[in-house]
Amino acid sequence: MPAGARPPLALLTLLVAVGLVMAAQAFTQSDTPDIQLQLGKLLYADGRFSEALTAYEHAVGSPDPRVRVPARIGLVQSALRVGSFQKARTAAEVLRDEQPSNAFALAVYGDAMWSAGLFDEAERGYQEALALQPEEARGHNGASRVFSARGRYDQALEHSLQAVRLDPREADFHHTLGNVYERLGRYDHGATALASFINLLPKGLSDSRAAWAASELKFLTSFGNKMPYEFASNPDQVYTLPFRLENEKIIIQGRVNGSRPTDFIVDTGAELSTISRQVGERESVTPITYTVSAGVGEVGLRGLQLGRIDKLEFGALKVKHVPCIIKSPALQDLPVPEGESFSPLAMGLSLTVDYARRVMTLAKRLPEGGPADVTMELWMNRLATVRGTVGDGHPRSFVVDTGGQVISISTDTARALPPGDLRKIALKVYGASGWDREAYLMPGVDLAFSDIRFPKMSVVVLNLRAPSVLLGYELGGIVGHRFLSRYHVTFDLNRAELRLKES
Repeated sequence: MPAGARPPLALLTLLVAVGLVMAAQAFTQSDTPDIQLQLGKLLYADGRFSEALTAYEHAVGSPDPRVRVPARIGLVQSALRVGSFQKARTAAEVLRDEQPSNAFALAVYGDAMWSAGLFDEAERGYQEALALQPEEARGHNGASRVFSARGRYDQALEHSLQAVRLDPREADFHHTLGNVYERLGRYDHGATALASFINLLPKGLSDSRAAWAASELKFLTSFGNKMPYEFASNPDQVYTLPFRLENEKIIIQGRVNGSRPTDFIVDTGAELSTISRQVGERESVTPITYTVSAGVGEVGLRGLQLGRIDKLEFGALKVKHVPCIIKSPALQDLPVPEGESFSPLAMGLSLTVDYARRVMTLAKRLPEGGPADVTMELWMNRLATVRGTVGDGHPRSFVVDTGGQVISISTDTARALPPGDLRKIALKVYGASGWDREAYLMPGVDLAFSDIRFPKMSVVVLNLRAPSVLLGYELGGIVGHRFLSRYHVTFDLNRAELRLKES
């Protein structure tokens, strides 16, 4: 190369990457904590989160708070990146005790509690961070997630824009902003935010988040000037639909692009409505891109198609440009074929299910229904969740799933219980991702949801690791038909409440 000439950018990138690999190999556990801290920062910036986590774990034992505190922060953030939610939570609780006046540390604590499914604790962490430092960007990003999960999208947007303004180089803040715009139906702005998110991700190694975001970006831009979930019928009307119960699932009749009536399961435990490949092909629902889905079953994460239904009808309710998942490729060897499901919450519709009368009411704003016997906070963090406690008071988030049947807890929740005399009875369970051959029945578990208590109950234990990682927070379990069907159930998105009234 001639003197004074600059090496090609690709060569510089290669040299930096090689240098980082050599540095990581050169450092050992015996290196001083401050060296491990610097290594952790380098690895984290390069997107090598698992290796960064190891380095931070070596550094966090330093007696020097100038090393220990940033190492613990890095440990929490790296653990969240690799889906080690419990490790992040434990470290964050120590961090909060050590640094009660550190606004950034409190915001990181909020992130860890959010990913543990402890949304109330996360909200307090973000509030404390902003009270100490009103310009704390991570606190604003957290506040945006809180307001969005409570259905207050205008306030969520305000905080998200503030976070991006304060720290425009933080990729996650753009991702939050994209999610808020998507919930507002402003897909064009959401696409712009997602493009910024992709561009800001570490370039050192391939990042699965970039592939997922690129697929979502393609989907959002495909709408052009079409408004998602545009009502062809009166958007302010209260809709009443009859349903039947079949295999402990709510079934209603719907039409896809003017088709003949088709059975749909009403599923509050899904992010989007779904259709089978056969219905999609028959009714000309064109696949747009692929997405990643996860549910109960040994398949774990599975690739499925994203499409758009031109018109979806349920009685007098008619909605255009409905985002949907197409179950293609379909799972094999299931007891029943994969069918269609309807997610009213994804449309922004509140609903009341009257199991006794077999009637469902849907509206953007429900009429007053009188006092409830039990009212719980409803968090719409991608899925509808409520807080429950397991055993002697372990708090967990439970998905409220009209498409599910039993009351279940996750394997991680089960591990948190004292061994005692708890037994494991093998079960064969299948879900959205196939057979869960590790599922089992655990008798004698204490459960509570607000004032509702289930002492010494038999619960199904499911592997919810894959959906937890995909959602970005730990699922404690699922409550389905056998919990809900005893009540007149109201999902009120405007008040962010789940209301239960004895039938």
